[in-house]
This record gives sequence, C-alpha cells and structure tokens, in this order.
Amino acid sequence: MPKVLIVEDNELSRDMLSRRLRRKGYEVLVAVDGGEGVAMVKKEKPDIVLMDLSLPDMDGWYATRVLKEHEATASIPVIALTAHAMSGDREKALEAGCDDYDTKPIDLRRLLSKINRFVPDPEGGAGDPSDSRAG
Repeated sequence: MPKVLIVEDNELSRDMLSRRLRRKGYEVLVAVDGGEGVAMVKKEKPDIVLMDLSLPDMDGWYATRVLKEHEATASIPVIALTAHAMSGDREKALEAGCDDYDTKPIDLRRLLSKINRFVPDPEGGAGDPSDSRAG
C-alpha cells in the first residue's frame, strides 16, 4: 500500500483529502507544518509527500528544500499544493525541488493522476468521478 504524507495546516482540507486518499487505498500520514512534515518524512519514509506551500513556522518551500538537500529524503517525490496560485508559483515550486504542483481546491482525479506518475495506483485505475474535489 503506497504511503502518502499530507503536510497541510488547514484541518478541513487535511481531513477531506486524507479520507479520500484512504478510500482509494493509500496509507495516509499527516503533518500540520513544515517542521513536523520534515521530521515525519525522515522517520516514516513515505512514498510521496503532498506539501502545502503556505504553512506556519516552516513553509512548504523551505521544507521541500530541506528534504531535497538530504540524501535519505532527496528521492522522495514532493507535490506542492497551494490555494494562492500566483504567476510563477509553479516554476518557483519546481526550483525549490518539488516534483510537481497542483492548486486548491483539489481536483482529486487530477491529483491522483499526478501522484500515480510517482507511485503505483493501489486500485489500478483512475479516480472516481464522485470523488473529484477535495480540500
């Protein structure tokens, strides 16, 4: 079962996305800020990280840089998530080391497609149309 770490400070977004990913067959871990996310990646070694960019304390930009600078975590894919999509943010996220980028509100089908570029789909198929939006 692929292990996904969601680093998200918004409880509603975090819970909705967690539930939907669990229903799709993923093991889900959660962290509420960048520092906790970095610590959890080092401890749990998830298959992929979904990183909100606007986090308290250590933001997602910096947390991603920290992960990509350490040999033990550098190869773990990070998908940046943001509700405040600004021109150039995608490029900035990729420069920070993110492997992909997505905007909120989350379109689950689109996000699953991005996740499945890096980790296997536990169901072997695409997202359920009834589950198309989260967070």
